[in-house]
Amino acid sequence: MKCDLCERDATVREVTVRNGVRVERHLCERHAAEAGIKVTASQPAPGVPTPGGAGTQVRSSACPTCRTTFAEFKQHGLLGCAACYQFFEKQLAPLLERAHDGLSQHRGKAPARGGRPTPADSAVAEVEARSDLLKRLKSELERAVKAEQYERAAQVRDEIRRLCEGTEGQGEGCTGR
Repeated sequence: MKCDLCERDATVREVTVRNGVRVERHLCERHAAEAGIKVTASQPAPGVPTPGGAGTQVRSSACPTCRTTFAEFKQHGLLGCAACYQFFEKQLAPLLERAHDGLSQHRGKAPARGGRPTPADSAVAEVEARSDLLKRLKSELERAVKAEQYERAAQVRDEIRRLCEGTEGQGEGCTGR
């Protein structure tokens, strides 16, 4: 990346926010010093090509593709591009392991409530609803018998039998009628 003010390579990336507007400048060392920005040399990351070829030191620990620094990632929580994952791999690995409970790879997560239910979720919900209904009906049957409301008790008994049909005695609450 070139300096915004001349044709030299930019080694400093300055990001400021004024009145809610983000302003980004790329400056060479000379123009950064003129702007009052202190430039300190840093070590290049291993395996990252350096501008100027072999033996040239990189003066910034920014991603070579998008110029995002690890400090910016820590501040905003966002990486600048796909190359950042490789460039900052050593710094990101411990963060990812902590986020994934010690695992080094993402294993996925079950959808939270409100997501699209799976057929298994629907089947479980149906069984639970049937079980709840049977419990309520059996309780109602007991109350009807105690209150000597035999017609109502017979209606509830027949409803329980209809719910248990087709479950071949395996439905929860259908055994020991």
